[in-house]
Amino acid sequence: MNARIRPEVLDTLTTLLAARAAQFPDKAYLLSPDSGRALSFGALAADADALGRRYAEAGLASGQTVSVYLPNGEQTARLLLGTMACGLVANPINLLCQPAQLRYILGHSDTRLIFTSPEGEAAIRTALAEAGVEVPVVVTAPDGSVLPALPEMQPGAAPLPPPQPHHPALLMYTSGTTGTPKGVLLTHRNLAANGASVSREHALGAGDRVLATLPLYHINGLVVTAIAPLVHGGSVVMPMRFSASAFWHDIARHGCTWLNVVPTIIAYLLNDPDGQAPAGVRFCRSASAALPPEHHRAFEQRFGIGVIETMGMTETAAPAFSNPLDPQQRRIGSIGRPSGTQARVLGRDGRPMPDGETGEIVLQGESVMAGYYKAPEVTREAFTPDGWLRTGDLGYRDAQGYFYITGRAKELIIKGGENIAPREIDEALLRHPGVLDAAAVGVPDPAYGQEIVAFIVRREAVACDDAALRAHCLRELGRYKTPREFRFIAELPRGPSGKVQRLKLLDPA
Repeated sequence: MNARIRPEVLDTLTTLLAARAAQFPDKAYLLSPDSGRALSFGALAADADALGRRYAEAGLASGQTVSVYLPNGEQTARLLLGTMACGLVANPINLLCQPAQLRYILGHSDTRLIFTSPEGEAAIRTALAEAGVEVPVVVTAPDGSVLPALPEMQPGAAPLPPPQPHHPALLMYTSGTTGTPKGVLLTHRNLAANGASVSREHALGAGDRVLATLPLYHINGLVVTAIAPLVHGGSVVMPMRFSASAFWHDIARHGCTWLNVVPTIIAYLLNDPDGQAPAGVRFCRSASAALPPEHHRAFEQRFGIGVIETMGMTETAAPAFSNPLDPQQRRIGSIGRPSGTQARVLGRDGRPMPDGETGEIVLQGESVMAGYYKAPEVTREAFTPDGWLRTGDLGYRDAQGYFYITGRAKELIIKGGENIAPREIDEALLRHPGVLDAAAVGVPDPAYGQEIVAFIVRREAVACDDAALRAHCLRELGRYKTPREFRFIAELPRGPSGKVQRLKLLDPA
């Protein structure tokens, strides 16, 4: 790499790639089950250098945005990491974006070049035309092994200077399920700091290998499975997409030592009657959404792998909380203790709440975002006057410093003036043997202000109807919190992180 390395300071993607290439030039960083190839640390760093030269010759400058609209793969990882290491801003775009969201992101992000697959090219060109944006579109295979050619606007241009820790590295848009997507702007220091937190929290080293089941366009997939191994010198196995049937096979074949999943994947694995976990997996890390305690216990009992529940958000470059590595110190149902952050619980008056009292969880720390792109007012609203990031999560801290989430502030059900956390109802429903998945929401009610409706995904092998669920909820929750209505659906709407999009359940469309 072009930057000089200070071994004690690895606070940019540039220095991280260079350090690992010097330490482990021939060691595999990324293995692809689909192609059978391995990408070494040395090759990754060399490709980043080559990509930087091509960007300069294409007329791009430091700090400009490059969008990547690709599924997981060797090429996708190379482009995202290399773009950031070159001093440009990588903008991985969610493949699940609706056309209007894609159009907005391409127009708002000031992107100067876009990488996409043959399958994604039509959607990108349509969105660009509708947004009135003219930028080069480079079509490449996500699992390709050769860097794609770029247009040469300035042949022989000088290499781009290496970025500094405070420079922006990543522009990632939130899903925008409740409005216009927000562009979260993260610096090199944000990403490097949280990669270090993940490595430290889980005692990861050069011998560790993770299976990447989450897309790189999601902050958890990018930071935890792609950037953290650059910190601790480990490696990542990256299939192009998650497959429950191939999950344990890939882990056994490639010797993975830890797993990084979301609760949805745990549910899929529990629902696969043929799944068998191989030996050698140290732990399974669950993130991005609350893991139902019943699923937590069932996974550990069936597969013999301990689950570490964590929590983070795009605005904190992934994890902000983690349960300890020591199984004896983990708390089922808790997101753990602050990891690389400071956290507190605030009441409606903005004052810290005592332990055990519910309020909004707020955060500070090196991994907290610089702000939302081109949205100063929205950025100001996201922070308290004294600089704490508002998570929008309601929860509490216990006397031992463990945090618990009870719901989202926007999703809180207020029935007859009483606050009811939807998660409490979800978890009660999941204790019924006929329920595979569940989500409670509040609907308008003339008498109570809001009433409770539960959306249910049934387990095929077990009978389950309104009467059985009502009787179950009366026993578990009492009459006041028992849903007024049960609606049976094929699956719950979820974002790429696995979080249930409750407000979509209320959309008539």
